[in-house]
Amino acid sequence: MWEMNKDEIRIDNLEVFAYHGVCPEEKVNGQPFYVNAVLYTDMRPAGLEDDLSLSTNYGEICHFINNWMQENIYDLIETVAESLAEQILLNFGSIQELELEIRKPKAPVGLSFESVSVCIRRSWHQVYLSLGSNMGDREAYLKQGIDQLKRNSLIQVQRVADFLETEPYGGVEQDKFLNTVVKLRTLLTPMELLTRLHDIEDAAGRTREIHWGPRTLDMDILFYDKLIYEDDTLVLPHVDLENRYFVLEPLSRIAPNFRHPVLGKTVMQLLEQLPEYTGNADAADAQTGAEE
Repeated sequence: MWEMNKDEIRIDNLEVFAYHGVCPEEKVNGQPFYVNAVLYTDMRPAGLEDDLSLSTNYGEICHFINNWMQENIYDLIETVAESLAEQILLNFGSIQELELEIRKPKAPVGLSFESVSVCIRRSWHQVYLSLGSNMGDREAYLKQGIDQLKRNSLIQVQRVADFLETEPYGGVEQDKFLNTVVKLRTLLTPMELLTRLHDIEDAAGRTREIHWGPRTLDMDILFYDKLIYEDDTLVLPHVDLENRYFVLEPLSRIAPNFRHPVLGKTVMQLLEQLPEYTGNADAADAQTGAEE
């Protein structure tokens, strides 16, 4: 199956004199560090047009790494790598993923060695969330949740489905829900994202006294890339979403062709199987530009 180009720009042994280290003298005297990076991007447009503006300027990135490592000081090279990777991904939009190694050849180990290093791989992740509310000003709570997502620098909201009113799900008598689905990309891990969602729910006064009961704001991770994952606190894809009209109908408006990694069916195919589905022209129109 065809996939978007995942070309590589490599930076080998970029030398940066900086002041990172646990020992006090390391922060006073400084020492050389070496940076190796593999930047994953799509270079085909630049290659076809011979146009630097369509590519990732590796010179700019080298200077960015050098300046950032000199202006920010940490104890651990683990923190240097983590923070630097995040800043590169946030500041260079054409880079979707990277591998980053920070080498420290003069670490105060007290033995003969060539260097110590840490190497990490980080990337943007595509996520779909469902949001729902059936207490108080439902629309205000949904907008509050979306606004809080936008305020997080590690989250980029890309699309929001139209709000949809539905009957409550799960057999508990309560008021109707207002629902939506949000498409975003994030640098957060699934558990980090889940923690942020719980914080946003708590800020909206969410309580968890009754299973499937009324709530001011409910936020769930539907899909995280194509990840299949399960532990005591999180299951991906979200459990039972294939039977939930209030999830699939708004999701079909922004991602009708997204394919469930376990069931193998698209969102639109799952929606069409539900008894509540009566046909939706808007969902069909939304297929233009939707991703598989």
